[in-house]
Amino acid sequence: MGLPRMQFRDVNDKKMKRFFLLAILAGFVLSCYAVPQPVGTTVRDTILDVPCVIYLPHNYAERIDRTARRGFPVLYLQHGMFGCEDDWTTSGRLVFWMDSLLREEMIEEMIVVMPDNFLGSIPPAERKKLMDAPNVDPSGKPFPTERGQRHWKKLTRDQEQAYEMSGYWEEHFGEFMTAVERKYFIDTRAKHRAIAGLSMGGFHTCHISHYLVSSFDYIGLFSPVILPRETTDLVGKKKNANGIYKTEGFDEQLPYSSPAYSNWMEDLRYLGQMPPLYWIGIGREDFLYEQLQDYRKWLEANNFEYVYYESDGGHNWQNWQDYLCRFLKCCFTRIW
Repeated sequence: MGLPRMQFRDVNDKKMKRFFLLAILAGFVLSCYAVPQPVGTTVRDTILDVPCVIYLPHNYAERIDRTARRGFPVLYLQHGMFGCEDDWTTSGRLVFWMDSLLREEMIEEMIVVMPDNFLGSIPPAERKKLMDAPNVDPSGKPFPTERGQRHWKKLTRDQEQAYEMSGYWEEHFGEFMTAVERKYFIDTRAKHRAIAGLSMGGFHTCHISHYLVSSFDYIGLFSPVILPRETTDLVGKKKNANGIYKTEGFDEQLPYSSPAYSNWMEDLRYLGQMPPLYWIGIGREDFLYEQLQDYRKWLEANNFEYVYYESDGGHNWQNWQDYLCRFLKCCFTRIW
């Protein structure tokens, strides 16, 4: 005896409900384990003998249109002391953060240029000599070659710091930037240029941005060193007792050897009249915290507008990744 027609329809309805529920569950499981496709890509390049890692937007090559005359915005992103051009893509997970923020449409598409600002701080002849030297540290102990070469291992800490604060990178950054922007499809207007860096890279960012005073509308300092260090040469000899000037007295004009550090406070006052987006972030336990508070007092005394973000923790990559994401969300959003 067959089932009544109405009962037969109910059985089919139950099967369909089970099917749809299983399909929805399967889709949910697959979405949890699906690997998102990359948005951008990175390439290695050497610009004016400075090694770089460069993040390019999705389908960059197919989207180059020289007739349009307007390229992508650009961020120049610098590493800290004892670092190299790979730091932001390895320890800083730049590709992950860029792709994630772009998927969520929280930032603008941009090119990110990550140079080895340590090697860029060394004049070409001395740079070649350093690169050609055996991989032996100052104590005579050999070390293995790593990605980025890690040439700073061949120097003492004082020699490294003397090069980093020699002013050479700041003085020649304009030439480096011009070479980058001739090679890549970049919008060269200041409102589409940003520069940022962590620690010693923050120091370079601070002084590049006032030395090339009208070049960047977005400036980011992440746990930055602020005060230049005066040296008599590039091997770490110091004219003062500590090698680093005290954090008080920003209005005192000090006899720095580099033009990039001459009258730098006047340059900053002029920069503050524009004003750019000047973004500063630091952790409350950072060893540079007190120096930065003195710098903030100087900025406020000179009516310099800036954005300040203070976090927990100290001088570490967890904070710098956070600062990068916050800074990226601010870039290329102002219209004037």
